[in-house]
Amino acid sequence: MQIKIEDDFWQGDDEAVITAWLVDDGAEVAEGDVVAEMMLAKVQMEIEAPCSGVIHIEMEAEVPLKKGMVIATIDQ
Repeated sequence: MQIKIEDDFWQGDDEAVITAWLVDDGAEVAEGDVVAEMMLAKVQMEIEAPCSGVIHIEMEAEVPLKKGMVIATIDQ
């Protein structure tokens, strides 16, 4: 399953950035775990795992993100 920046996560076309991954690549995560922190216009947001499994990080921290981008995948 993909973890992606949903189109309705924020209004407008601003870019966000992952400020920190809270799990390591290849870590076991549970549905609802907070896996990353993201910053948008000086507002900190959390990204949760949509399911349980092994996470594979695809976007490094501090890279500009746009809506629709896949930031990680989870093997169930």
